[in-house]
Amino acid sequence: MGTSGNGTRPTLDTDAGFLLARAGGKAIRAVNRALEPFGLRTRHFTVLMAAAEHGGLSQRELGDLLGIDPSAVVALVDDLQRAGLVRRDPHPEDRRTRLVVLTGVGEKTFDQATEVALKVEDEAFAPLDAGERATLIELLRRIAR
Repeated sequence: MGTSGNGTRPTLDTDAGFLLARAGGKAIRAVNRALEPFGLRTRHFTVLMAAAEHGGLSQRELGDLLGIDPSAVVALVDDLQRAGLVRRDPHPEDRRTRLVVLTGVGEKTFDQATEVALKVEDEAFAPLDAGERATLIELLRRIAR
């Protein structure tokens, strides 16, 4: 919980946790609306993003990377697999582990969904200039680690 900077009680305009949660909730709702035509929600989209970026990850790696409970990862990957967007491939070095990999349809869907998500992100960041946006991304990255 933040304060106004002089040790007084926080307000809704000064509480960093509240402001971060409010901004995040607003962004997630907007992205979820934009992803609806693809049958995706933000959490599905982030799994696709991680799999695309890393070329295949175990469910444990996905959970660690995204900060998602392992049981939630299983449910998300199950949804994506049913939709034909990912497959679970054998790990080349560990036969007990499966890697979550985008299918061809998953790659295409991810690319299309990314275009839509980026438009929503641009709208959300419209009040910021390019420098402020870069600073915000860097600060969020530091906080999220």
